[in-house]
Amino acid sequence: MTKKKTETQKHRILILGASGYIGNAIYKELGPYFRTFGTYRIPKKEYENNKQFFQYNVEEDDVYEILEATKPSIIISALRGNFNAQVISHQHIAEYVLNNKCKFIFLSSANVFDAYSQYPSYELDKTLSHSVYGHFKIKIENLLLRMPKKQVAIIRLPMVFGAASPRVDELKLAIKEKEAVEVFPNLIMNVMLDKKMTQQIHYIINRNKCGVFHLGSTDLVHHDEFIKEILNTITDKKVVIKQVYTTNEDRYLAVLPKFNKLPKHLQITSEDVLEELNKK
Repeated sequence: MTKKKTETQKHRILILGASGYIGNAIYKELGPYFRTFGTYRIPKKEYENNKQFFQYNVEEDDVYEILEATKPSIIISALRGNFNAQVISHQHIAEYVLNNKCKFIFLSSANVFDAYSQYPSYELDKTLSHSVYGHFKIKIENLLLRMPKKQVAIIRLPMVFGAASPRVDELKLAIKEKEAVEVFPNLIMNVMLDKKMTQQIHYIINRNKCGVFHLGSTDLVHHDEFIKEILNTITDKKVVIKQVYTTNEDRYLAVLPKFNKLPKHLQITSEDVLEELNKK
């Protein structure tokens, strides 16, 4: 009991995008330990009745109002939505963080490296992207990297899976609709499990860690093989596989840690992800 109590007194946490898949997983992990608030975009009875949740539309609403109402000591951004609106919102959050005793945890993506295809990427590698999504994440990362180091944690994630993850839901839908599942045989990546990711973020908060973190499996997998393994785990039916070749060479989209390694019990392999999906 004491542990929970002291942790609760320690932080007020605001999760932007707490109704989304990843934001909600983080909310569930942190909620029992900290005074945790969240934002949701689409009105829903369960959120409206929950005094910890605030409606926030990144394209229309001012984030300052929510920051003032919640007075967080830690802000976690798992926002989705219009990229330009998000950039403005993150600029406002950055100002708030600078003016208050506050820390900003930003969920970024392996896509900040999607222009580098020959090797996996480490925390201090230069970011470079060919995708609109990757460009957008880099823009916010650069904004945060100019801030005092102690006040920022940038978390780069590869593909995240879990029993109720959108990626697994898409596969289940394809099976149900008897549609082909697209795989990328030349893509080498690492993966993440939602449950483990939330524990890692909890650890980063508890230990007051800052800097850039690459949260992904310690091993690398081929996209096509990994998706086929998931399909074998979730169905006995024969699934049509559509192989998509974007390049003749193998290309990497993997984020591995070199400097900010987490303790052994928080590390994970792709096999662990598959085992979790296998639990019925």
